[in-house]
Amino acid sequence: MRTRRAAVAIFLTTLLTAASPFARAAEPYEINVLVGTTGYTAFVGVEQLQALKALQTYVNATGGIRGRPLSFVVADDQSNPKVSVQLAQALIAKHVPLILGPSGPDACAAITPLVVQNGPVLYCLSPTAQAQPGGYVFLTQFAGESGMAVDVRYLRERGLHKIAFIASTDATGQDAERALNTVLARPENATVQIVTRQHFGAADLSIAAQMASIKAANPEAMIAWSAGTPAGTLFRGLHDSGIDLPTVTSAANLNPLFFKQYGAFAPKDLYFNAVPYYGGDIVTNPPTKAALATLTRELAKAGAKPDQIEISAWDPALIVVDALRKLGPDATAAQLRAYLLGLNGFAGVNGPYDFIRFPQRGLGENSALIVRWDTARGAAVPVSRFGGEPL
Repeated sequence: MRTRRAAVAIFLTTLLTAASPFARAAEPYEINVLVGTTGYTAFVGVEQLQALKALQTYVNATGGIRGRPLSFVVADDQSNPKVSVQLAQALIAKHVPLILGPSGPDACAAITPLVVQNGPVLYCLSPTAQAQPGGYVFLTQFAGESGMAVDVRYLRERGLHKIAFIASTDATGQDAERALNTVLARPENATVQIVTRQHFGAADLSIAAQMASIKAANPEAMIAWSAGTPAGTLFRGLHDSGIDLPTVTSAANLNPLFFKQYGAFAPKDLYFNAVPYYGGDIVTNPPTKAALATLTRELAKAGAKPDQIEISAWDPALIVVDALRKLGPDATAAQLRAYLLGLNGFAGVNGPYDFIRFPQRGLGENSALIVRWDTARGAAVPVSRFGGEPL
């Protein structure tokens, strides 16, 4: 009889546990994402979203966030800063602790004033945005100044000292020119001369006048900076004017979609500052190699291959997931900010992160190298060591 009563008690307990809300599937932990899946930066947003989908699957297969499944809740900001602000305001009103994105530097700049005082943490997926040390805004990859320093060093050490600069007048181009000015002030770059500076509007359809000025300046190399559709205009202008010099451009263009659309107009010798993924055998750090293997494997499951754009979303998302796993899903914006500001040694695809040495980014010049686009192979080939020294 006792055995029977015990069995009934166990059955009832099991039944009640099954009916209890605590036995149901855990509620997803939502991370809100702002990316432009339409508009002029859509080629960036679409790839970043692809990386986030693959990462979501990977995170949930490895325990989620303390047992809760991760869910990226994505909103299209239409590549429009005004829309980004409206979406961000709605999320701030809901007191979310974290926003991942946007993809565009203009959108990041527009949202930044909204989060300066009390958050939430804004982890921008644009490397060309700006952030104050110690604040709530964090940025993907190394700073524009770090990348530009590597670019200039590579050109200088190849004996190319007379450089023409042309950039779009949007945030991408402005950030590049600020970085260039800072880098040129370094003593090691005293022999580098900018023989002409040209600018064009992101909506301009022709840049023939700027190309004529560049030809007249007789440069040895070019820094031609823009991203997306304006970069297509820039490449067309170079092609139509017959200018074919060693050219450095924004790494935002280092992806198959861009080359599918504009590759026919690209200069023969086209260079990018790039992240470790493109380094091949140059990458010797075991944790970085392991992180790269994970990225490659998980994207392959989705039928994709890594590129600089997908990586720009992968590492930031993985960093905040790591933070939430350690702090717990109830972490506040202030707790997340404090954790990220003190993070050192995180093994990401872009190498070891050190937010103490490199505030708000975790990465510096030691994470950047130069790659050349090989048209025949349809791939980027490393031509420098980390820091920009030519191979």
